[in-house]
Amino acid sequence: MTWEGMNEAEVIIGIDLGTTQSLVGVVDAGFPILLADGQGSRMTRSVVYYGRDGAAAVVGGEAWRRRVTEGERTVASVKRLIGRRAGDAAMAEGKGGARVAVGSDGSLGVVVDGVWRSPVEVSGEILRHMKEIAEAALEVPVRRAVITVPAYFNDAQRQATKEAGQWAGLQVERILNEPTAAALAFGLDKLGERSRVAVYDLGGGTFDVSILELNEGIFQVLATHGDTQLGGDDADLLLAEWLAGQMDGTGHSAGESPLLTGAGWEAMSPQERGRVLEAAGEAKHGLSFSHEVEVRIPFWRGNLSFVRMVQRSEFEALILPLVERTRGLCRKALVDAGLKPEDLKSVVLVGGSTRIPLVRQVAGGIFGREPDTSQHPDETVALGAVIQAGMLSGALRQMVLLDVTPLSLGIETFGGLMNVILPRNTIIPARAGEMFTNAVTDQPGMRIRVLQGEREMARDNWTLGVFDVDFEKGPKGSARVGVQFEIDADGILTILARDTKTGQDKVVEIRHAAVDVTEAKVEEMISQSVEHAFDDMTERQWAEASTKSRELLDAVSGALRQAGDILDDTERHRITSGAAEVELALEAGDLRRLKAANTTLDAATETLAAVLVERAMEEAMARRGLV
Repeated sequence: MTWEGMNEAEVIIGIDLGTTQSLVGVVDAGFPILLADGQGSRMTRSVVYYGRDGAAAVVGGEAWRRRVTEGERTVASVKRLIGRRAGDAAMAEGKGGARVAVGSDGSLGVVVDGVWRSPVEVSGEILRHMKEIAEAALEVPVRRAVITVPAYFNDAQRQATKEAGQWAGLQVERILNEPTAAALAFGLDKLGERSRVAVYDLGGGTFDVSILELNEGIFQVLATHGDTQLGGDDADLLLAEWLAGQMDGTGHSAGESPLLTGAGWEAMSPQERGRVLEAAGEAKHGLSFSHEVEVRIPFWRGNLSFVRMVQRSEFEALILPLVERTRGLCRKALVDAGLKPEDLKSVVLVGGSTRIPLVRQVAGGIFGREPDTSQHPDETVALGAVIQAGMLSGALRQMVLLDVTPLSLGIETFGGLMNVILPRNTIIPARAGEMFTNAVTDQPGMRIRVLQGEREMARDNWTLGVFDVDFEKGPKGSARVGVQFEIDADGILTILARDTKTGQDKVVEIRHAAVDVTEAKVEEMISQSVEHAFDDMTERQWAEASTKSRELLDAVSGALRQAGDILDDTERHRITSGAAEVELALEAGDLRRLKAANTTLDAATETLAAVLVERAMEEAMARRGLV
C-alpha cells in the first residue's frame, strides 16, 4: 500500500515491546493506527528462533511454533532478562527453552549452540522485525521510534532497551512508561488537572500497577509495583498441569476420557506438553466469554483422544492465588502514593489477561469501583506509544476532529465474511488498508464489495458499492491486491485497489454515504448486531474454520502425492487419520470438533512440510549445479 504524504524524515513509529506480544504503529492522517504484518496480524509473538549454521533469526509466530520441537533454539520472555545481572537469575528465569546463563560482564543472557546471546541482541531482533513490518506497510524507510517499558524498569533496563532499539537500526526518541502510554490511549490526558488514575496491567508475562497524576499536562508516576513472574502464561501453565492430572486419573469424572497411564505433566514429552499448553491457552480464552468450554486433544496417544469439559469455576479456583497476588501490590502502590481508592478519578485495565472475569472482579474490589475496559487490552499500550510518537513528529498537531464514522466500513471476503477496514467511531479524516490475495487457483480477478455495518456476515450489512479488479491468473495466493479506504474531511470515501505486481490502480469514490447515516438507521444496525451477536460470531467462526479445513485438505492431498515413499507408515497414517477427522467434523457441523481437528492436522503435517521444503531446496541447488 502507498501511504500518501508519508515523509520518511518525519515518521516516528511507536512500539510496544511486550513480554509475550509486540505491536507497532504510526500516526497517519492524524489518526493513530497499528500496523499488520504480511499475515494480517497486528500482534507479533515476542519469540526468537535461532537456526543452525548461522541462519538468520526467525521472529514471531513461526518461532513460537518451533518452541516445541526445537525449544533449545527458541528464546521467549526475554523482557524478563534485559538489563539484569547474575544476582537476579532466580527472578528473571525465561519462558523459552534456551538456557539462561551469565555473560562475561555479569549480565544475564541465553545460550544457543554454545553461543551466549545478550537480551539486547534478542530484543533487537524483535524490534528489527517490528521495524520491517512498519516499512513494508508504509513503503518508506523507518529510522525513529518510541519504545515502551514497564514503569518499574530501572536505569539499566531502560538503557538496555534503548540499546536494543539501536541494535535494530532505530533512533530511539523516547523510552515511554507503559502506564503513561495506556493513559494516553484511554484519553486520560483530557481529565481535569491533578487527576489521579491507577493503571492495572496484567499481560502474558508480567504484572505491574502504577498510580499516575496528571498535573499541567504532564503525567507523573506517583508509585509503581510489579511482579515479573506473574502473567497469563502462568495461568496457562496451571491449567495445563491440572489437565495433565485429569489425564492420569486425578479428579477424573465418569463418562469422560479414558485414563491415560503415565500422562501426568512430569511424565510428558516436550511435544506433549506443548499440545496441552496450547489447549490450555485456548480454554483460558474461551472461559473469558463462556462458563464452560470443551478441551479436546485428538489422537493424543495413538488413537486415544482426550476430551473434557472445563468449568469457569474450576479455572478460577486454580488461578485465584495468582490473581490475589496483585491485591497486595496494588495496596502497596496506593500506600506509597499516599492515596485511598476513593481519591482516584479512574482505574484502567491493560493487558490481555484482564479479559479474565476473575481478574476484573478482583481489580474492581481492590479499587472499589468498576474498572474502565473501553480500550482493547492488548493494544492500549501500543496505541499510547503511537500517540506519543505522533506528538514528537508533529503528526498530531494538525489533527482536526471533524466527524466520526457512525458504522464500520469494510469489504466482503471469501466465505461471505465482513472484513472491517475502518471500525465504527473512527475519527475522520482517516485512512486504513489491508492486503488481499486470490482464494482459488486461476482466479482472473477480485470483486470488491464495499460494506457498511456491524454484522459478522457480509449479507447482513449494507452495500455501498461493487467493483472488479483484474489480475493475472496463477496459483492460489499468488496475487496481491492492496485495498485502501480513505475518508476525507468532507466525508467522501475513496477506495483504492492496487495490483501490486503490475502497479495498476482502480479508484472508486463514494460521496457521503459513509458518514451521512440517520441516527435511526445506526441504532437499528447496532441493535441487530447486539441481538444476533452470538449467532453471528458462531457463523463467522464456522466459516473461518471450514475455509481453513478445505485449504488444509487440499494442501495435504497434494503434499501426500509429492511425498511418495519418503513418509513411513506411522507418519502417513497420522496424517490421513487427521484428514479423515477434519472431513468428519465438517460433515457433522461441529465447530469445536472442527477447530480441534484443524489444529491436529496442522501439527501432523509439520514433518511432511519440512521434508518437502528440504527436497525442493535440494532440487533447486541441483539445477544450479551447487550440489
